[in-house]
Amino acid sequence: GSSSSNSNTMSTNHNNPAASLLWRPPIKMVAGGAERAYGQEYYEGAPIGPPPDLPSLLLHNRIVYIGMPLVPAVTELVIAELLYLNYESTSDPITMYINSSGTTTANGQAVGFETEAFAIADVMKYVRPPVHTVALGQAFGAAAMLLSQGKRGYRFSLPNATILLNQPRSQARGQASDIAIKAKEVAANRRTMCELIASACGKPVDAVMQDCSRVKYLQPHEAVEYGLIDEVIENGQKKSSCSTGIHVTTRKVKCRK
Repeated sequence: GSSSSNSNTMSTNHNNPAASLLWRPPIKMVAGGAERAYGQEYYEGAPIGPPPDLPSLLLHNRIVYIGMPLVPAVTELVIAELLYLNYESTSDPITMYINSSGTTTANGQAVGFETEAFAIADVMKYVRPPVHTVALGQAFGAAAMLLSQGKRGYRFSLPNATILLNQPRSQARGQASDIAIKAKEVAANRRTMCELIASACGKPVDAVMQDCSRVKYLQPHEAVEYGLIDEVIENGQKKSSCSTGIHVTTRKVKCRK
C-alpha cells in the first residue's frame, strides 16, 4: 500500500534529479495550522521541539498583521503573505490588521518611502481574495491609506484607534539639484497617495490634498464620516463575522448627511 507507493516515489526521485529537488516528505498540520514532518518526537504525550511561530499561526487563519512602520523588510513580508494567501485560496477573504505609523516613526521621523505603501496597496488590489482591513492602535499616513484600500463594506476600526492623514516627508540630502529632483518625486508621491485615498473615500482629489497638507487626526467615527472606513467595531446591537470565523459584536456608525 502506502509503503510501496512511498518507495516507488523515492526510487522515481532517485532516477529523476529534477523531481528529487521538488520532492519533500509528507507533512501534517498541528495546532494553529503549523506544519510538522512525520516522525515528530513526543515525551509523555507532549510534542518535543520549538513551538510554531506566531506569524505562521496567523497566516494559517488568513490574517496579515502590520505592527511596524512600513520599512522594506515589513513590505517584503506583507507582500509575500498576500501572494501566498492568493495562491492558497482565490476566494476566502484575507483580514489585514494595521497598527502602524506608516513611513514615519511615531514622532514624525521618516524611516521609509511611500513606494513601500504603494507596493502593498497594489498587491491588495492584485490578489483575487477580498482584503478586509482593521485599524487598531494607530494608522498614520501611508498606513491610513492602506486601511482605506480594503474591500468596501469591510474596512473596520477598533473604538480607540487613531487615524492620521498627512503628507509625505522628503528625505532629500545633497546638492541643490538633487534636492529639487527629489522634491518633485515627493510631490508626485503625495498626489498618488491622495488619489488612492480620494478614490477609496469617494472624495475629490483636491479636497483630500487640502486635508493632507496639514496633519489631520481622525477618530474612528470621524473616519467613518470621512469615508476612510465603513464601521467601528464596538459592543452593540449588530452581529457580523470576520473572515477568520470569529464572531464579533459590532455597532455600525452611520455617516451624518
